[in-house]
Amino acid sequence: MADSLLGPSFSSSNIIFTSPLLVKKVHFRSSKSLSMSAIHCHCFSDSNPNPTRPSLLVFSGGTAFNGVVEELKKLTTRVAHVLPVSDDGGSTAEIVRVLGGPAVGDIRSRCLRLSDQSSSEALAVRKLLGHRLPLDPQQAKSECLDALFMYNIAEGEHPLWKGVSRPYRETIRAFLAYFQNEILRRPNESFCFSNGSIGNFFFAGARIFFQSLDAAIFLFSRVSDIPSESLVLPVISTNDRLTLGCELWDGTVIRGQNEISHPTNGFMEPVKKERSSVPALPSRIKRVFYMSSEGSNLLHEVFPTVNPVVLEQLSSVDCIVYAMGSLFTSICPSLVLCGIGEIISSRSCPKVLLLNGSQDRETIGFSASSFVTAITDALNQTYGDPRISLKNSPSQYINTLLVPKEGEIPLDIQCLASQGIFDVVTVDSIHDPKVGIIFDPQSLRQAIADLVGRYMSTNVTVA
Repeated sequence: MADSLLGPSFSSSNIIFTSPLLVKKVHFRSSKSLSMSAIHCHCFSDSNPNPTRPSLLVFSGGTAFNGVVEELKKLTTRVAHVLPVSDDGGSTAEIVRVLGGPAVGDIRSRCLRLSDQSSSEALAVRKLLGHRLPLDPQQAKSECLDALFMYNIAEGEHPLWKGVSRPYRETIRAFLAYFQNEILRRPNESFCFSNGSIGNFFFAGARIFFQSLDAAIFLFSRVSDIPSESLVLPVISTNDRLTLGCELWDGTVIRGQNEISHPTNGFMEPVKKERSSVPALPSRIKRVFYMSSEGSNLLHEVFPTVNPVVLEQLSSVDCIVYAMGSLFTSICPSLVLCGIGEIISSRSCPKVLLLNGSQDRETIGFSASSFVTAITDALNQTYGDPRISLKNSPSQYINTLLVPKEGEIPLDIQCLASQGIFDVVTVDSIHDPKVGIIFDPQSLRQAIADLVGRYMSTNVTVA
């Protein structure tokens, strides 16, 4: 059965379609009878526009789904991007270490992907906020303090300001200067600028100035000109630092998102998302949870409150998507919060899992049903506090799997059927030399359009 796969045993806008939809669907007639047939796609065209574009909510991290974001805008801009704020790797880790607060890297990354690219100034702002400092710590500090902040950027003379008009320049400059001031106010903490993101610095300055993560997102969204219908939502709206922990099936507890997914042995270096030679976990992950970062008991489990806007969006969107990415450190941190599972299980809309194309440190040996089980356990909080755990079945949380063609994750169809999941769609894929098999963005967008189009055509209520 699928549940046993996660147990203690450890084994190794409108769309114009110019060509047929290159996907195949597996229809599960029963757990023993299967058939395969081609999909006929619902086509959306400018000549017969749908008066209401579909609304989606996507649970994701800040990297794997980024490659799909711009393609998805061709289907709809009514997307709520729900992101965790517990990342403690890369330059985000240094900001959190010195200045505290939630991690902003994933949010900044998604905002930039959603930002406007229709004008030269929009591209210039995107380039500025996407710029990273050199990897060498001394060179990074020199560029940041001597060139970017104290002199050239403060006067708007650095080459990165080329094409940025005065209103944008003065707004961005003000919060970079505020960030710099906050760093200088902490002389006992030596801030490492290595590989630092200018966008992260701007975002952190805004968050500290407003004392509000939501206000910082609002400002960043306006500066980067994100479509007004696109929402970037921290799953937890907080001004405090959050620490992610995980418990393995052998009882080991690991503290920190980066230590779980991409351990760096304490060295200050960019987090490498590509497939690498990181050591395997000693046992499979049983669950993830939030940990206290203050007080004497640093391993104490805490239960932060979910962002209420996330719950509002979950209650009304036309489709819920669990994106590809690091299963336990990018997706599950948004699912283990009270209220998320209750609302998702009550919805009758498409609930779609985008299956990873490649294995990673967190999911070595997993099959498709193992992913489903992990998501179900997270939403049910199966291994957490028994007073708040749920008993919902996998099919109440996931009713469709989108699978990249020739992906590495085994499709154990009989186990999926036993979980109540009978809708599996194979989508065209491409090979990325860094991470392996990934979805072809255009084919993925078309597959989502078909699923949501069928739901909206049968939904009696039209917004």
